[in-house]
Amino acid sequence: MFISYIHKFSMIDYPDKLSAVVFTRGCNLRCPFCHNPSLVLPEQFENVLPNAELFTFLETRIGKLDAVTFTGGEPLIHNELVDVIEKTKKLGFLIKLDTNGTKPIFLEKILSLGIIDYVAMDLKGSKDIYSEATGGFSFYDEMLESMDIIRKHVKDYEFRTTVVSDLHNQENLMACLDLLSSGERYCLQQFQSQKTLNPSYVNRSGLDSLTIDRIRDYAISKGIKITVR
Repeated sequence: MFISYIHKFSMIDYPDKLSAVVFTRGCNLRCPFCHNPSLVLPEQFENVLPNAELFTFLETRIGKLDAVTFTGGEPLIHNELVDVIEKTKKLGFLIKLDTNGTKPIFLEKILSLGIIDYVAMDLKGSKDIYSEATGGFSFYDEMLESMDIIRKHVKDYEFRTTVVSDLHNQENLMACLDLLSSGERYCLQQFQSQKTLNPSYVNRSGLDSLTIDRIRDYAISKGIKITVR
């Protein structure tokens, strides 16, 4: 059992679909700007929900919701994720997976089953700031491998970066864009002040509109479908 809680209705997590959102607890990164420390830090974990409770809820939403999004934390640290998603898929729901891209072997395993309809993968930052953005971890090569695995197995996907002042800037975000190809989706998520895993980040912000516009123009010049949230 690894489910922390269920958000029963969302219009924004799965593009153009109504979805429930399943939050898994536990993560293999320590991103300082993370706004869900209770899903990341074991000392802040709350009680888990039995898997059966998820399926009981989903059975009441057949025909009312289009999809289920699995997010975290990091869902791919849990081996039983495959079984839970397979059972959810059999109920008739589309499946979206949110991942940080640090588990390419497991990612390939689950995507090769054909049970995932949409993937959103975080690009935490360019190579020069990746370790700082992840709390001291070095999974940059795994992230690149995961990008190619997603391209191989899934038609609908997006890459995304939560942009934080004094960490991300025009140069390193353009470096992220250079990892993408024409026609791919990229989302900039503006950080907003809130509870963070590292308290020193709590009063930071996103990036100014001029910088965002320049990044948007660069993406468009490369044929990348960019959105800002």
